Amino acid sequence: MHQVHIVGLGIDHNEIAPAILRRIENAEVLVGGDRLLNIFRDYPGIKVPIKSPLERVIERVKKEMQLHRDVVVLADGDPLFFGIGERLINVLGREKVMLYPGITTLQVAASGMKIPWHDMETVSLHGRQDVLPLLTALVESHRVAVFTDLNFHPARLADELLRRGIDVFNMHVFEDLGMKSERAACFALKDAAKTTFSTLNFVILERTKTTEVPLFLGLDDDLYKHPKGLITKKEIRAVGLSALAIKPNHVVWDLGAGCGSMAIEASLLAHKGTVLAVEKNADRVQLIRDNIRRMGAYGVQVIYGEMPECLESLPDPDRIFIGGGIGKSNKVLEIATGRLRPGGKLVLHLVLMGSLARTRDYLKGLNWPFAITQIEVSRSRSIAGDQRLEALNPVFIVDVKKKL
Repeated sequence: MHQVHIVGLGIDHNEIAPAILRRIENAEVLVGGDRLLNIFRDYPGIKVPIKSPLERVIERVKKEMQLHRDVVVLADGDPLFFGIGERLINVLGREKVMLYPGITTLQVAASGMKIPWHDMETVSLHGRQDVLPLLTALVESHRVAVFTDLNFHPARLADELLRRGIDVFNMHVFEDLGMKSERAACFALKDAAKTTFSTLNFVILERTKTTEVPLFLGLDDDLYKHPKGLITKKEIRAVGLSALAIKPNHVVWDLGAGCGSMAIEASLLAHKGTVLAVEKNADRVQLIRDNIRRMGAYGVQVIYGEMPECLESLPDPDRIFIGGGIGKSNKVLEIATGRLRPGGKLVLHLVLMGSLARTRDYLKGLNWPFAITQIEVSRSRSIAGDQRLEALNPVFIVDVKKKL
């Protein structure tokens, strides 16, 4: 089987190196998006447009290679930078792929802004149905580069961010790079949301101010907006998060999320995953959203609804936290343990002896390994020029692991 040659055309298509140009002109099969194929409209060989689903295109490339035809795949910029290169390497093998990287859109945009780009967070929204990867990238980053598409264009991105109360970024939009119509401008999000842009665009979001509350593990309780007394105390929060053992790409459910303190701090650990804060009380849902905005925990998704019905459409979790009680029946426990992925962890914070006994009996019936820890915390209080220790309510922490 022949090798496939993947050519990154860069930004200025009038400056293709002669050797690369000959490689393209001598190909028997030319594969690329319609815009790139149109650059070589006089090409006499077989043209294969890249369209969804990509699997069909890759199968066509394999077929042409098996027929010993010379295949060239056209790509933007560097084919290994959010491009088709990785997919072809994974399917065909490294030995069957030759790469010719070009200058990426990000390089050109960063050069225009006169900023370094080597450590810039970059997100591609091509073909996605949600902006979650962008939201998680915005949590700690000063600048985030975004590859847009016809669905997630700059105006829609700006609107999506504003609807979530995210107003601490400006949007730099680069249109028609490398063309006579090229232009670049910086917008406030409220202005970008009302602007029409070229379909060929690229975005860099730049932070303009810090969030109201800096986000880190172990935030003091009074930094959260919460009903008096209804918050997982920071010491208990720390033990619960430790028991959950959350990894970066995990899906985490916080059931009965209250003011969202556990979900918000869990999102720092699952910073490449998904954190879902489930709450049935409308006032508390608003508190969660306010806390997300104030702390910049944009990766937390709020689910407003009654359990267990509202859990049906959620992705299966790797980790589940239950801190708002287990209810009068075991229904939520049954759904949670059934949906938890094999090897996943469930952690419950309980204060009532009856809830603890019912949970223990249920877990015994599953024959899953679990451990119960009682945590008692006392905090210092000033009195008569000195200090005394004031005890908080003890909490039972049930740490469960689902069998593989």
